This record gives sequence, C-alpha cells and structure tokens, in this order.
Amino acid sequence: MPANDSSDDGSPDEDPLRYATDYHAPVLSHDVQARLVTDPAGRYVDATLGGGGHARALLDVLDPGGVVLGLDRDPEALATARDRLADARDAGRFRAVHGTFGTLRDVLEAEDFVPIDGLLLDLGVSSHQIDAPERGFSFRDEGPLDMRMDPQRGLTARQVVNEWGERDLRAVLREYGEESRAGSLAHAIVKARPLTTTRDLAEVVEENVPPPDTVGTLTRVFQALRIVVNAELDELESALEQATAVVRTGGRIAVISYHSLEDRRAKRYLRYGNFDGEPRRDLYGNLVAPWTETPRGPIEADDDEVAANPRARSARLRVAERQDDDELGTPLPPG
Repeated sequence: MPANDSSDDGSPDEDPLRYATDYHAPVLSHDVQARLVTDPAGRYVDATLGGGGHARALLDVLDPGGVVLGLDRDPEALATARDRLADARDAGRFRAVHGTFGTLRDVLEAEDFVPIDGLLLDLGVSSHQIDAPERGFSFRDEGPLDMRMDPQRGLTARQVVNEWGERDLRAVLREYGEESRAGSLAHAIVKARPLTTTRDLAEVVEENVPPPDTVGTLTRVFQALRIVVNAELDELESALEQATAVVRTGGRIAVISYHSLEDRRAKRYLRYGNFDGEPRRDLYGNLVAPWTETPRGPIEADDDEVAANPRARSARLRVAERQDDDELGTPLPPG
C-alpha cells in the first residue's frame, strides 16, 4: 500500500472521509477494503462506480498486479472516475465500463473479466446526483422530473407522474416507498397534472401531508419514483443472481444498501440463495446456498463515520463468500 494511504504505525488510515471528494463520499470504505479482498493480486469489480471512491480504496489495498473494473450507467460518473483514477488506468490496473449491474455477466464476459475475486454493489444515489438539481433526484431544489441514473435513455419520473394511471401510481408509492398515504397521494398527483418539476411534485405532497410528516413522506415518494424509473430492485436481483456465476469459489460479494427493500433482498439471497427467504436443505439437513455470510448480519457505520458523513447512518453492508458448488450437496425434493 502506498505510504500516504497508511497511518504512521503502518495500519490503514481509518479517516471515514479518506476517499471522499466533492462528487461523493463513499460509506464504509475501510470495511469494504478489509472484508472484500481475499487475493491482493486478484480481479475486483465495483459495479456501482460513481465517483471512484470505493474503486480507489480497493486499489490502495491491492498488489500492483491487482485490477479493478468499474461499472456505471451514468456517463458523468464514468468520466469523473476515469479522471480520478487516471494513474491506475494508465498502469493497466483500472478500467471503467458503461453499463448497468443488471447486465453484469454480459459486461464482464465482453471484457474478458471472468471469473472475478470480488464484487461490490453500493446501492442508491451518489451525493453529486442528489445535489445536482438538473438530475431531478431531490425535492430540496427545483429541477426537471427526471431521476434517471443514465440521463441519455429510459423512462423519466415526469412520464410516470403524468402518464401512469392512479392505480399504478398508488402501487408504486406503496411498494417502493412503503408509503401509508399511497392512495390519497396518488389521487392528488393525478388531480394536479401536469407536473413538470420536482417543485411541482413536492408542492402536491406538502399540500396533502401536514408537518411533521412532510419531509419523511417527500423522501419516500421521491425514493419510490427513483426506484421505478431505474428499475433498481429488478437490477439488484439480477445482479445478485449473476454474481453467483461470475465470482470464483472463495471470492466475495459486498452489498451496501440504504433502505429495507434493498437490504431484504440482499440478506435473503446471500443467506439462502433465493429471494423468498426460504432455506433449502440437503438430504442431511444442511443448508444448500451458494453463499455464506461473513459475518452473519449487517455491518453498520460507527459513530465517527456517521458524524463525518450523515449519509452513512442508513447504510448496511453485507458480505458473503462464494461456496464450492460441488460441496453444496443434493437438495431435498420439493414438498
């Protein structure tokens, strides 16, 4: 590890903002370093590259032969990370690819980057995306109702709030925002059409939800729309299933989630190998699953990191190790 990445006693520098930039402050970066890397000369994928903070953290603990491939669907994020990691890119230790983690296997096979030793999924939105009004992710500043991770393609939040039926809007708010007022808010949104800006949508919520519940409801409404616009939960499930095919036996996956919808899916898949949360057992009663959590349960940011980076408060990191398929046993027949 380079000298400027360590403390005076030779241990990793545990400043929680060590890898932060104006673009984004990655959370739990030191836990990712410590728990994801099993082979310092191996190949690792940061499938949510963002501004390159976690990729930089991984590169700092890899040997010169170790390589990180970064994947992101946001062209601006890719450009930022390429500039930040230009030294590693020039040395052949880093490459950045445009794509979604829902197409993980296809991307890695096209890059001749299979199998891999570790995979990172840091879910949610980057600080830069939230802070840029023109991206439409936040209700705090006025901007277009967009919310696309890739601003060059796909469904927009404006289309959802203006074109979808009231029943579909209600389902979106209930399922992806876990919003108790889904029905009344969907009705109010339809009645207020057309809505063109984040401020338009925020005003509908504010007119129908009194304090002190207003901010929490706004957060859930915007979260629900962002999830459906970017198909985030479908992408996550696809990525977790594909991870089983691309991570080598003994390699690891690390998933950082920020709300229960993400964390529930990660927990179930990494614990049981499925999304219904039902354990499969072999003829001898042993659990049959492609992953083993290490440790069992989520890792959370400590008080110092939360104080330095409040976004870390809701972060949950789950890490699991890929098991040998030949040692999983024969599952019991259904029924």
